[in-house]
Amino acid sequence: MATISGYDSSSIGVLFSSLNSGRTNTSTMFGTSDLLGINYSDYATIRNGSYTKLMKAYYKKAASDDPSSSSVSAATSTSKDSSKTLANIESAADDLKKVSETLRTNGDKSLFTKKQTTDKDGKVSYEYDTDKIYKAVSDFVDSYNKMLKEGGDSNTNSILRSTKSMVNLTKANSNMLSKVGITIGTDNKLSIDETAFKKADMNTVKSLFHTTGGFGYQTSVQAGMIESYAKSEAEKANTYNKSGMYTYNYTTGEIYNTTT
Repeated sequence: MATISGYDSSSIGVLFSSLNSGRTNTSTMFGTSDLLGINYSDYATIRNGSYTKLMKAYYKKAASDDPSSSSVSAATSTSKDSSKTLANIESAADDLKKVSETLRTNGDKSLFTKKQTTDKDGKVSYEYDTDKIYKAVSDFVDSYNKMLKEGGDSNTNSILRSTKSMVNLTKANSNMLSKVGITIGTDNKLSIDETAFKKADMNTVKSLFHTTGGFGYQTSVQAGMIESYAKSEAEKANTYNKSGMYTYNYTTGEIYNTTT
């Protein structure tokens, strides 16, 4: 039998039944021994938290004595997506935001700061580092396609709507993207041609991916919205174990663990 500091369940029953048996006449102060049908002693015990603490301690002890209590019961989730799906969506959204931020970085670390070069004849010029810019934009394309895939796997309307908005945004910029070697496939995924990209006007690339309000920035905003919706949906995926303790199964619950 589970005990709390020397008290077992029988002792606890006696303790709380004694609250009723030990009622005193308080009519001289209040005119009755009850407050809306509740004994004043019981009411005080509930108000000061003693009752809650005692019950939590008791059931925690009882659960620890039950070898099956470590397993998680059936989830009481109201989410339309599994925790694994939501985790993948959040990860994809975060990646897309990061690569977009890299392309928008200003100052000395900006990819669009022209570098000094000297040709074989000693002529000095300032050029964009197209290799680094291509690598960053290629990473953006990969992250975009991953976001498109994960968002499309969702059953949550808000996530699907934002993913569709991202696709529509990309289609609206298809002409500009094609000028720098980026095309949209029939599956709405992006592809980039390295040769065409490096021959393109880097000022056009800069306009697309570096400026605030450009395609890269707007895509990042959509990714942020998708991430926010995924987090909200993950909060619905709650569950309780046999000890009555709440677990946030987005990272620790049975649904997540059994699908990874």
